[in-house]
Amino acid sequence: MTKKKLIINLPDVEATLRLGSTLADFFQKKNEFIPIFLSGDLGAGKTTFVRAFVESLPGAENAEVSSPSFNILNIYPTKPQIEHFDLYRLEGQCPDDEFFDLLNNKKTLTVVEWIQYLNIEFWPDNALLFTWKTTSTGRKIELTFHGFATLLFEEIATLLESF
Repeated sequence: MTKKKLIINLPDVEATLRLGSTLADFFQKKNEFIPIFLSGDLGAGKTTFVRAFVESLPGAENAEVSSPSFNILNIYPTKPQIEHFDLYRLEGQCPDDEFFDLLNNKKTLTVVEWIQYLNIEFWPDNALLFTWKTTSTGRKIELTFHGFATLLFEEIATLLESF
């Protein structure tokens, strides 16, 4: 599987919010989507990123963004529609078939927090993985572009030069 990587540093919450908003603007212009996977420790900024991402899309006024830890999935009526999964409570259990159907739906933007709880053998070939790490100066995010996501690498790298 083809991969490309990009590292960005986020010094504060405002930078995390800006990252979410910037990428929402980028993906809003696309016709087909790849899953966005978020991996990292508790409190690393994953849900803050998702909140900024969702709130930057048309239709966000009807979306109440929260971590879907208790119900595993939140669907936001944005354009494009966001399916926000949180696999934290699964802790190694395999999700049901509906999860995989949604994960492979190119017409809906799927965001999965705690992707590290899903065995990598079940990951689709095409995805954008954000690995969040807390540092002494904020957050370090490693973006790994898998499969067809590598076709977005240059555009996203240029877009994120200011980070």
